[in-house]
Amino acid sequence: MLSRLCRPAVLDSLKASRLSRPVRVRSLATVENTPRQMPDARPRATPISHDRATFTIRDGPVFSGKSFGAKSNVSGEAVFTTSLVGYPESLTDPSYRGQILVFTQPLIGNYGVPSSARDENGLLRYFESPHLQAVGVVVADVAEQYSHWTAVESLSQWCAREGVPAISGVDTRAIVTYLRERGSSLARITIGEEYDADQDEAFIDPEQINLVHKVSTKAPFHVSSPNGNVHVAVIDCGVKENILRSLVSRGASVTAFPYDYPIHKVAHHFDGVFISNGPGDPTHCQDTVHYLQKLMETSQIPIFGICLGHQLLGLASGAKTIKLKYGNRAHNIPALDLSTGRCHITSQNHGYAIDASTLKDDWKEYFINLNDSSNEGIIHKSRPIFGTQFHPEARGGPLDSSYLFDTYLDSVQKYKDSQAQFQPSRESRPSQMLVDLLAKERVGVAPTTGMANIANAARASAARASAAAAA
Repeated sequence: MLSRLCRPAVLDSLKASRLSRPVRVRSLATVENTPRQMPDARPRATPISHDRATFTIRDGPVFSGKSFGAKSNVSGEAVFTTSLVGYPESLTDPSYRGQILVFTQPLIGNYGVPSSARDENGLLRYFESPHLQAVGVVVADVAEQYSHWTAVESLSQWCAREGVPAISGVDTRAIVTYLRERGSSLARITIGEEYDADQDEAFIDPEQINLVHKVSTKAPFHVSSPNGNVHVAVIDCGVKENILRSLVSRGASVTAFPYDYPIHKVAHHFDGVFISNGPGDPTHCQDTVHYLQKLMETSQIPIFGICLGHQLLGLASGAKTIKLKYGNRAHNIPALDLSTGRCHITSQNHGYAIDASTLKDDWKEYFINLNDSSNEGIIHKSRPIFGTQFHPEARGGPLDSSYLFDTYLDSVQKYKDSQAQFQPSRESRPSQMLVDLLAKERVGVAPTTGMANIANAARASAARASAAAAA
C-alpha cells in the first residue's frame, strides 16, 4: 500500500511545485484500481502564473487580483456557482464550456485535484469529462497546499496544465452581487496587463456559438453494462460521465451518438433514448429538435432528458425556452415534485429554462423551482417521456432525485418487454461485433482553449499582413 501511495512520479511532482508541506500517507485508505500518476501535460499548458491579473466585466467593474493558473487571456460569459464542494466535477462539466466560473465559496482548492483514473466501466472516476471545460476560474482565495488521499496535483497546477487562466484575491461577493443585479455578463481575465477600456469591443459572447458541436462526440461510442439486458441510445450534447455511470450501473448498456445524429432512424434498435446535458443556447440545436420531433411521431420509445436535453425535449414538443437572468448553478436548489408534493434538494447548472406557459396540451409541468418558480421538469400526460432541468445524477451530490433513473429504466424495461410480445425474435442488446468496433469514449472532442481575444487576433493578423506587404 505504501509503495502505491508514494510513487516517484507523485513525489517528484510535489517537489517540483515547491510545496513545503510533508507528504502524508493514510495507511487505512484504499486506492484499489486508482492509479495516481500525474496526468500528462497538454500542448497548451503553461507554467503557473503568479502575475498581476484583472477580471473585467464588460461595461462594469474591474477587479484586480493575482493569477494562479495559465498565463493566457480569455473572455467568456461570467457565471457563478454557490456550490461548497465539487469543483473538479464542476470545472470538467461540459455545460460550462465557454464560461468563466466564479465560486462563491471563499476557499477553493483545499483538497487538490484527483487523477484521471477510470472505473470498472471505463468511465472517469472523479471527473465529468477528460478536460477542464470552463475557460476561466475566479475565486476569493485559492489553496496552494492541498490534502486529500485522491489528490495528485493542486488546482493551480491543473489550471496551468490545461491552459486555463485563473484569478484569486478578488471580492467574489461584489462580483456575484453585480451578476445577480445585472444578470450573467460577458467578462475577461487578463494576465499581467493593465485594463484597457478600448478593448471592451473584444469581448466574445459564447452564446453566439454552437457550443454543443464542440463538446459532442463526433462518432458513436459504447459503454457496456455487465449486469443488464437493456440498450439505451444517448444523444450526446456534452454528456457527463456520471450520467453514463448512472445508466450503466443500473443495467443499461449505452451507445452515445453525436448531438445531430438522426436518432429516429435507429431508435428501433434500442429500448430507450436519453438526451444529455450540454452548454449554451438550446435553439442552436435545430437538427436535434427536428429529429426528436420525428422520433416522437414515429416511435413509442421511452425518452428522458436532463438539463439541455430537457430543454431540447421541450422545444421538440412545441414549447419555447427563455434565458434566465443569471441562471441556477448550485448543489442546494429546492425543486418541488408537482405529482407528489415532495421537495427535493437538487444540483443545477443552467442559464436557460422552458417557458411552462407554452407547453402543449399533451404535456404538463413535473417540477418547479421553489426559489424563482422557473420550470424544472416536464412530463407527457400519456407516454413515458419526461425531462428534468436539474441533475439527478449529481456527482458532488445531493442524490435526492436519483430515483428518476430507476423510474426511467423501469419504463425502458416495460417497453422492451412489450416489444418482445410483438417481435419475439427482437434483440436490442448490442452485438459483440458492435461492442468491439465502437470506441469506448467520446470521439474527436477537442479540449477548451479559452475564447480567444478576437480583436487581438485581428490586430496580430493585420500586423503580419502589413509586415509581409512591406517586405
